[in-house]
Amino acid sequence: MNLLAHPELLELLAASHALGTLRGGARRRFETLAREQAPVRAAALVWQGRLAGMTELQQPVTPDPAVWTRIRNLIDAEQAQQALARQRDNAAPITTPTPPSTGGWLRSLALWRGAAAAGALVAVLAVGVGLNLREQLINAPAVRYVAVLSDDKAAASMLVTFDPKKKQLVLQRVGNFREGTDKSLQLWALPPGGAPRSLGVLDNAPALRLAASESDVRVPALAISLEPKGGVPSAGGPTGPVLFHGPLIEKTL
Repeated sequence: MNLLAHPELLELLAASHALGTLRGGARRRFETLAREQAPVRAAALVWQGRLAGMTELQQPVTPDPAVWTRIRNLIDAEQAQQALARQRDNAAPITTPTPPSTGGWLRSLALWRGAAAAGALVAVLAVGVGLNLREQLINAPAVRYVAVLSDDKAAASMLVTFDPKKKQLVLQRVGNFREGTDKSLQLWALPPGGAPRSLGVLDNAPALRLAASESDVRVPALAISLEPKGGVPSAGGPTGPVLFHGPLIEKTL
């Protein structure tokens, strides 16, 4: 199936991949497509950024002391049952095979109860995350253009999206490159047959927003150059090396 022809399916698969619910062969096929097709890779990176932002906003929760007391009691009871089972096994002569001891049955029961409790906890967490994911889908920004800017070795370093409603570019670092304190990264639009046009100077934050109009980003490609601190005037074009570049892809809203 051509995912690019089914944008809603692509968004759902990318969200499931980021959440971890896309597994097995489906996950491997999606990751293969992401390596081969820039729009699929961009969708995956967008959703990874969205879910990472959710965890950053989540307040830490300290478990109630009663939780730790209950866990300690369960462990102590399990150890006591194991000790009783060992005493019975050592005291009774071994003649013919006997059914599993009560201790063994209790251990199995405790194991299955623990597995059931863990399953219930996973279900609750899945419902909670699912609700948050639904809110993310509803409140997600309208992405009209997307680009994954890579270096000459095709290693992704910057994810760029454009939201026409807010009229802003959103840039997220996805690589390990960090410019020096005396340097700045500068984003350039590359119009066909025209000179590069500066779209803004980037700071060293993991994510950055730049004001822009749709006419500013209606170009086939973007590039990022390494410039002196504060950037250079747009009229002269890049003066430093172009580190990252890639096609700007228009998505169907």
